[in-house]
Amino acid sequence: MNTAEYTKDLSIVVALYNEAESLPELVAWIEKVMTREGYDYEIIMVDDGSRDGSWEKVNELAKSNGRIKGISFRRNYGKSAALYCGFEAACGRIVVTMDADLQDSPEEIPEMVRMIDEEGFDLVSGWKQHRQDNKLTKNLPSKLYNATARMITGIRLHDMNCGLKAYRNEVVKNIEVYGEMHRYIPYLAKNAGFDRIGEKPVHHQKRKYGKSKFGISRFANGFLDLLSLWFLSTFGKKPMHFFGLSGTLMFLTGGVIAVWLIVAKLISQSQGLRFRPVTEQPLFYLALVVLIIGVQLFLAGFIGELISRNSSERNQYNIKDRIE
Repeated sequence: MNTAEYTKDLSIVVALYNEAESLPELVAWIEKVMTREGYDYEIIMVDDGSRDGSWEKVNELAKSNGRIKGISFRRNYGKSAALYCGFEAACGRIVVTMDADLQDSPEEIPEMVRMIDEEGFDLVSGWKQHRQDNKLTKNLPSKLYNATARMITGIRLHDMNCGLKAYRNEVVKNIEVYGEMHRYIPYLAKNAGFDRIGEKPVHHQKRKYGKSKFGISRFANGFLDLLSLWFLSTFGKKPMHFFGLSGTLMFLTGGVIAVWLIVAKLISQSQGLRFRPVTEQPLFYLALVVLIIGVQLFLAGFIGELISRNSSERNQYNIKDRIE
């Protein structure tokens, strides 16, 4: 996207679900910070199928503040869907995401913008260094989850799932957030070629209204999503490298075991030694199972390769610049 196409300094994307009580304070807080800093900005509120009057509150706020834009889903699709639509609508040079529950502070935004402008980051992620959540149900699982994410993605962030983040506009226009992948936007950005990722400790506040929409199950789901994303980013366009290699190794292992059992039996039989029939040995049937699984994995890789080669996205690349 060309700089000339940016119509605002900042686009602030707020994904919300049943947060009617907090919206007036949030908008007033954002407006105070933006006015003080002199930013030309827009607030894009994406209502993810709320049932508490949140959309009516967004409409009310938009009438008194022309900078507010709104998107309303007919039902609850999840935060990833809300961010996807918010990113699509954003026209600011820098895009900021934050939650609507007043736990993220707009006061952190100017420094995050400075880090992008002056330090050259593509993305700056917040780090809730001192969380104001329940230590047993939020803090400890979050630390374990983030340690696992760092190990798998190679991105040294303490809090990958922090809702407060700032991006260059071209980052959000070149990634696709779907399912529950909002947790791994830094990883999506890295895979798209935006690897200058920074982190800023941010102030985290206790929830003032309502209750959290996320349960303990999100950590198990998050781990499975992370494995899926790692696998797709590593082998998505070359499935034969994984399935073909693992299938070949299993086929060879099963074949070697089967041949060894048969040869050992023939040698014992030719020397007149006592021997056990091959078909009476459990190891022989284990070898057959490994052989069959190896063939199945190899065929899965072959079919995956055929699908990949016929995909309409097989030659889509993110081009940074061009001289013609």
